[in-house]
Amino acid sequence: MTKPFVLQPLLDRSRGHLDEATSELGRLIAQEQEGSRKLEMLQEYRREYLARFRDAASDGLGVEALRNYGAFMARIDEAIEIQRKQLDQSQQRTAAGKQAWVNQRSRVKAFDTLHERHQERQRSAEQKLEQRQADEHSSNLFARKASGEHD
Repeated sequence: MTKPFVLQPLLDRSRGHLDEATSELGRLIAQEQEGSRKLEMLQEYRREYLARFRDAASDGLGVEALRNYGAFMARIDEAIEIQRKQLDQSQQRTAAGKQAWVNQRSRVKAFDTLHERHQERQRSAEQKLEQRQADEHSSNLFARKASGEHD
């Protein structure tokens, strides 16, 4: 009779946790990519705005316009810095999520290995039982034939 794998509930639970870790890692990667895209967009906007400023400055700018350009550039730079910090935090969360996923995958692999060993032991035990039954059947058949010949 085949014995159940006693650690099956833990294997199932660890697989569920791996699925959750995989989903979370996907969410974190998407968040990081979005943060990176926003940073690139802000940097591109800054480059465009700086080019417009240079064009306007070459035509001559008044004090008020110069102050406005400078103030707006400072706000763009501030937004870029904030986005950089958010992206750094997102990258740290993604790295932690990757590590959590790796740890959970290792745990599942360990349980899978134990499960495979259990199945192999069960197959081996079944084969031995079948062989023993076949040997007993042959022995009984031989014994009946031998006793039938001597009767």
